[in-house]
Amino acid sequence: MASACGSGSRTATTPPPPRAATPSATPARTPAAARDVAVIRGWADALRHGRLERAARYFAIPSTVSNGTSPIELTSRDDVRFFNRTLPCGAKVLHAEDTGAYVVATFRLTERPGPGSCGSGVGGEASTAFLIRRHRIKEWRRVVEPAPDATPSGPQT
Repeated sequence: MASACGSGSRTATTPPPPRAATPSATPARTPAAARDVAVIRGWADALRHGRLERAARYFAIPSTVSNGTSPIELTSRDDVRFFNRTLPCGAKVLHAEDTGAYVVATFRLTERPGPGSCGSGVGGEASTAFLIRRHRIKEWRRVVEPAPDATPSGPQT
């Protein structure tokens, strides 16, 4: 899901979301709370079906987003609608885990009605870290996947 937000948004000073860790370094994670997953799934379903107004209602005002960018504060419903409109892909929730600080949801990318096209992203996976407060998305941050392990796979001596 690539996007850029419009002018008029302020850069927030909150830290970036956690990086996805390699399996050997991943602490035990637990499934996310059903109420948080319902918010994430509701937003994703609305976006996937092109219901931008409905998708916007899942966000708190203000909220912070980061999709490969510095954090951007969305201070109005118009900012939230613009952010959602710039996401070229729809998404279906595959699973969501509570990391302690965020709920990290993994999605299967789909096409969706509206501007843009998901293109070669269709069928791929993407992960986003969410901070849910009072049944609203307070933070939406694309999770950066780790670089492939650079360790040689040849025999060890």
